[in-house]
Amino acid sequence: MEIIKDKIPIGELKTIAENMFGNMVKAVVDTEKKIMAVGGELHSDEEAILLENGSKQHSLWGINLYVDIEDDSWIEFDSMINLRPSQGNRTRNVDDSGIRSSIIEIVNNLVER
Repeated sequence: MEIIKDKIPIGELKTIAENMFGNMVKAVVDTEKKIMAVGGELHSDEEAILLENGSKQHSLWGINLYVDIEDDSWIEFDSMINLRPSQGNRTRNVDDSGIRSSIIEIVNNLVER
């Protein structure tokens, strides 16, 4: 697992995907710090490493990155860590369109495609 603070080439994500799930990388994005953790078996593993490094729970969102898809649908908003009734998010998705947009922007800034 690693925390991505600077651009990472898509090739590195593809290597991580091949070693884990084939064509997909699990990631957790910190919308406040504008960083993400990748390479965990579970979103909760990535969430834990970000929390250990000073991230706040309310800013962490789980996604899946499908490294072979070239349009915006390569980002899938589906994770158990997204279930947060106290924040108004009652699904595994990211229900707030503003948060989704922020996640897309952060991922696109961090991944060189």
